[in-house]
Amino acid sequence: MTDSSNNRGRLYMIPTTLGDNEPLEVLPISIKRAIENIDHYIVENEKSARRFIKKISPRKSQPELHLNLLNKFTEPGSIPTFLEPCMQGYDVGVISEAGCPGIADPGADVARAAHEKHIQVVPLVGPSSTIMALMASGLNGQNFAFNGYLPIDTVERKKSIKQLEKRSKELGQSQLFIETPYRNDKLFAELLKTLSANTLLCIASDITLATEHIATKTVGEWKNTSLELHKRPTIFIIYR
Repeated sequence: MTDSSNNRGRLYMIPTTLGDNEPLEVLPISIKRAIENIDHYIVENEKSARRFIKKISPRKSQPELHLNLLNKFTEPGSIPTFLEPCMQGYDVGVISEAGCPGIADPGADVARAAHEKHIQVVPLVGPSSTIMALMASGLNGQNFAFNGYLPIDTVERKKSIKQLEKRSKELGQSQLFIETPYRNDKLFAELLKTLSANTLLCIASDITLATEHIATKTVGEWKNTSLELHKRPTIFIIYR
């Protein structure tokens, strides 16, 4: 799987599952083919990446794998060196902890470095919690923005929530954001206190898992609903 036009390998953005389910239940066969042919990887966590690779391709030799870690401790200056195998004609795969690399994920830094080195970047098909939540929400899928994490500070977070609501109303734009799972319940409570009663709010949790729950209601309706979000990966979407 090398690019014969320049003898460089390609950078494959390899999606993973969104939880502890069987990979090939939600991933296409192209993921299996890629992993069977790639020995060089850039990953967030070596242990979970090796476990994922083994699930996809049980017969693949683990000792022959070459893994570079990309996480919050990685020095930005070292990222280009992770692409050296591509310069030598070998393909490299990027694997994040959940979902699609490059989306709310440090894999974007690798893709940018690859473009700077004229290395072809190949995105493979797989589950993206942000896109799947929007698909199921019934909210505006033609004009939307993903805002990542909201501020941790209570005052700044409330201000950010109001700004997103205002932006949604002015632009007709769905506003997506996430929170660290163990803080989901606190954020949910703050959304109910801060947003207008008739603002639409979609809560999408555990996407693709057996416990998946996706519902869109007005904030007023949510106030009469009991919901447990603690430690459940969740996408929040507001639309005014």
